[in-house]
Amino acid sequence: MNTKRSVEYWVIPPEADAEFAAHMEDVLEVYSRPHDPEVPVLCMDEQPVQLVEEVRQTIAATRSHPKRVDYEYRRAGVANIFMFAEPLAAWRQVSVRTQKTKADWALEMGALMEGRYADCEKVIVVCDNLNTHTIGAFYEVFSPERASSRKRRCRNSVASGMRTPATSTPNALF
Repeated sequence: MNTKRSVEYWVIPPEADAEFAAHMEDVLEVYSRPHDPEVPVLCMDEQPVQLVEEVRQTIAATRSHPKRVDYEYRRAGVANIFMFAEPLAAWRQVSVRTQKTKADWALEMGALMEGRYADCEKVIVVCDNLNTHTIGAFYEVFSPERASSRKRRCRNSVASGMRTPATSTPNALF
């Protein structure tokens, strides 16, 4: 369909929310930095997805019609997608977990800190301030020594407040 309408989307901060503005300024300052392999900027987000399975057999495509899939489906559970990206290094990683908890976040971050970022001086993590994205999660999952090591190497500028529909933009920096 060809229309002349255009739609613009943006996040409207809550009225008089100085915390939102302060965090967005911090994120924009981080995004404006040049690439530094010793102090990379890592962006992360996660999303639940519904898993479905077909109820009826699909009909293969032919020269006369496309593949045909019945609209009816059976719910087959959920999964949580963790997406990590380092835009200035043209790198991304996706992992799938059965749930989205502090422990899941800490395990994903821990694997990156001990793997890809093992030799980095610091890592700046940009993510929304969902209550599972906390430095304290490291201490709930790892030994105190390993948790402390991860904490020291992450930029620690923890966002305050909770995630709301109007503020689910990146605003937590670690």
